[in-house]
Amino acid sequence: MGSSVSAPIDTSIHQFTVKDARGKEVDLSIYKGKVLLVVNVASKCGFTDVNYTQLTELYNKFKDKEFEILAFPCNQFLAQEPNTSEEVKEFACTKYKAEYPVFQKVKVNGPNTTPVYQFLKASKPSIYGTRIKWNFTKFLVDKDGKVISRYGTMTKPLSIQCDIQKALGEL
Repeated sequence: MGSSVSAPIDTSIHQFTVKDARGKEVDLSIYKGKVLLVVNVASKCGFTDVNYTQLTELYNKFKDKEFEILAFPCNQFLAQEPNTSEEVKEFACTKYKAEYPVFQKVKVNGPNTTPVYQFLKASKPSIYGTRIKWNFTKFLVDKDGKVISRYGTMTKPLSIQCDIQKALGEL
């Protein structure tokens, strides 16, 4: 008899609950039926300006088409997000006119990785395995909560427009 490999218990991002910037629980099932772009963000990174600017452009282009961006601040990469979660939200909303949700600061690597990031990384490992290499790693998630693609820091948000359109059923 051979052994079987069991499927992961968590099969959809919609199974998770996270906290918003103020610490209030948010059940991600509220995003069922929407295409999501999940991003670990930082305000003091060399990639901050281009990513926040283009994330806002993407959001404005697709927000009325069942698309949402979920931003998770993270301070694990050279302490480039030293602010509180509420300060990060204010920074994104004020400087970059972000209208998408900015959640509570999370850990994306190591033993204290937040469960939603454990799921994302296990669903789409990179050439580095499941580890997140840097700020602004992006995960594209379909309407059923399954991870479609993973993009590294160097991938600018506007360069994945076609993938978003495919996930939305526009192409």
